[in-house]
Amino acid sequence: MNLKRIFSVLVVSIALLSGTIACKSKISDADLKAKVETAIQSNPNVQVEVKDGVVTLNGTVGSDDEKAQVESSAKAADTKGVKSVVNNLVVNSISTEPIQVNTNDADLSAKVLEFTKDFPSVKTAVVDGVITVTGELEQARVQALKMGLDALNPKKVDMSGLIVK
Repeated sequence: MNLKRIFSVLVVSIALLSGTIACKSKISDADLKAKVETAIQSNPNVQVEVKDGVVTLNGTVGSDDEKAQVESSAKAADTKGVKSVVNNLVVNSISTEPIQVNTNDADLSAKVLEFTKDFPSVKTAVVDGVITVTGELEQARVQALKMGLDALNPKKVDMSGLIVK
């Protein structure tokens, strides 16, 4: 009789323990995003997106070391919740020289054509040093396009004709 009672208590204890472990809730994407944002709050130019535990980092940093540090901080924010990190950060080196605006349409057009080859759904036109962008592009790639075109030093980049998906 006593052995039967001990066995019953043991079975119930194991069932409760395994149920508690199995029912352990996963962290929500919103909570994970908040943790990562807190971990990288010293980098205001970095945006965080989280989908199913995959953290995507977008924005600009000042160096390759800072880019790696932000990625490490994102991973360390919640080692169990972060499945992986997609690092789309762009290193933006700060120059002390004044920016020279490129008003040579032929030169600027060639550079724009070369840069936008990785954006096949985007069309561009250059007139009087102004780059006009049309077509369609995913939201995640808009910032990279804008930053790349700005780096060519035009008078202006007009993206009002771009449809963001």
